[in-house]
Amino acid sequence: MHFAPDTEVTLEFTVALANTVAGATKSGRDEISTPSELTALLDAYGYTGRFDRDQAELLDVRDTRSRLREVWLLERDAAVAEVNGMLQAAKALPHLVRHDTFDWHLHATDQQAPLAERIRVEVSLALVDVIRTDEMNRLRACEADDCDGLLLDLSRNGSKRFCSVRCGNRMNMVAFRQRVAGSA
Repeated sequence: MHFAPDTEVTLEFTVALANTVAGATKSGRDEISTPSELTALLDAYGYTGRFDRDQAELLDVRDTRSRLREVWLLERDAAVAEVNGMLQAAKALPHLVRHDTFDWHLHATDQQAPLAERIRVEVSLALVDVIRTDEMNRLRACEADDCDGLLLDLSRNGSKRFCSVRCGNRMNMVAFRQRVAGSA
C-alpha cells in the first residue's frame, strides 16, 4: 500500500512519536522527557513553524502522543469520530503549501499554531487518507509480548508484525527456545 508521500512521512512520524513511550523504547524510558529530546525528534522529521521549546509545549505534545496512540488502534468508524474531532477543534482549513525541501503538501493550520495542535491536525490529515482507502489495518500494535510499540505496515502483503527488528528478533528467539524445550 502506498499513500501520498506527505501522508507516509506523517504516519512514520506518528509511529516515531508514539514509540517514545517507556514501554516501546530500547532504553526503557520515555524518550521525550525534555524539550531538547522533543526538538531532536521534530528536527529528524523536518518539522517547521512555531516551537516554544518549554515544559508546557512538551506536556501538550505528550498528551497528544497519548491521544494519537489511542486513535491508531481504533476501528475505522471510531477513528473517523476522533479525526473529525481533532480537525474541528483546530478549526482546520486544508490548503496546499510548499516550503523548505518539501514539495506541495497539505497543511491545515497556521504555522504559528501551537505545536501539539499542528501535530494533531497533520496526523488527522494523514489518517483521512488511511480511512478513505480503508487501510486502518496497516496501523497496528507490535505483537511482541513485552512491547507497547506501534507500527505502520507499508509492506505489499501487509504482514509486518513487529515495530522493530529488535522486537522481531527477540520474539523469534523466544519461539525458538520454546520449540527446543518442547522437543527435549
